[in-house]
Amino acid sequence: MPDTSSVRLLTPAFVALTLSDLAYFAATGVLIVATPLFVTGPLGSDEAGVGLAMGSFSITTLLLRPLAGRWTDRQGRRGLLVAGAAMLAVGILGHYLVTSLAELVALRLFLGAAEALFFVAGFAALADLAPPGRAGEALSLNSLALYVGVAGGALLGQGLIRLGGFDLAWAGAVILAALAALIATRVPESLLEVNPHLRPPPLIHRAAIVPGLGLFCGVATMSAFLAFSVLQAKAVGLEPWSIVLLVFGATVVGCRLVFAKLPDQVAPIHLAAAALGTAGAGLILLGTLLTPWGLLAGAVVLGIGTAFLTPAVFAAVFSKVPASERGSAAATTSIFIDLGLSGGPILLGSAAALTSIPAAFLSLVALPLAGCCLLITFGRGVAEQPIRG
Repeated sequence: MPDTSSVRLLTPAFVALTLSDLAYFAATGVLIVATPLFVTGPLGSDEAGVGLAMGSFSITTLLLRPLAGRWTDRQGRRGLLVAGAAMLAVGILGHYLVTSLAELVALRLFLGAAEALFFVAGFAALADLAPPGRAGEALSLNSLALYVGVAGGALLGQGLIRLGGFDLAWAGAVILAALAALIATRVPESLLEVNPHLRPPPLIHRAAIVPGLGLFCGVATMSAFLAFSVLQAKAVGLEPWSIVLLVFGATVVGCRLVFAKLPDQVAPIHLAAAALGTAGAGLILLGTLLTPWGLLAGAVVLGIGTAFLTPAVFAAVFSKVPASERGSAAATTSIFIDLGLSGGPILLGSAAALTSIPAAFLSLVALPLAGCCLLITFGRGVAEQPIRG
């Protein structure tokens, strides 16, 4: 296998894609911190309503991911990137018209469609731009934009709410989403010419199913934490309450910077299994140490697990598929992200409504541990292959 360690990864195209991701996920970070407060404040709902609102957008992403994967493999990456970011901006503008939980859920279904287009096209473009054998490193570095964006957007959202209420927060998020669309126009099309006589890529890619199930377990854990971390921070007296998201994001960023090459140096399925076990330990801390420092400790441990999970899973999946099927593989894998993003908040919200948020964190521990066992079992029969194409 040729040495690709000297091949340049940080090209202008890679940087443009990462900056577009940064703006997109900063807008998402504003929504993450503002939406639970909007639901329990102006809309007058409860924890179950928070879970429903935070998770509902994944219904449309779940339905559209397979089609988005086929579109990006047949029509290209850049168009879907621009469209997804533009739709996010339009959806955030719609928050000015929301007066009920039902209206917010409907709006978040629209936001889910935006996420399906942007996310699938972005992962496919990223795999195209990565040198062979360095997909894990590319994913680790690019994904810093997600966590820096979410953490920075959360702090920005809290500041905007305090300065001008939810109206100012929505305005800030709209500007960020529009910036993401503008930068996405600078990402060159990375899809090679497609032979129209080839069979269309599969809507559901078999290579992604088992790794995707493990990813679901981790994403559900993470999304449950993100949806309820602000409320738990307020409950334990942590001020400013958005600091918990900053600590979580900083942990993920630090791990991915220092260990960016790790998913390419070890069996990624085994790395993903270890990440899920670590996430389970983070939930135990969140459910048992009911102090500001306990909440921050749980966020750090959960952040460590989260840092390695997604790059490891996608590196494992992309190692099994040709370049012409990367969109399809990314779409199938990200379906499990949708299920996790919707399932985690709904599961935790339902449990918290019956008991408490800390007790709900403890009840969720079984999920990442089950995923860990699944990937360990699956990994015993998997021989990792270099990325093709």
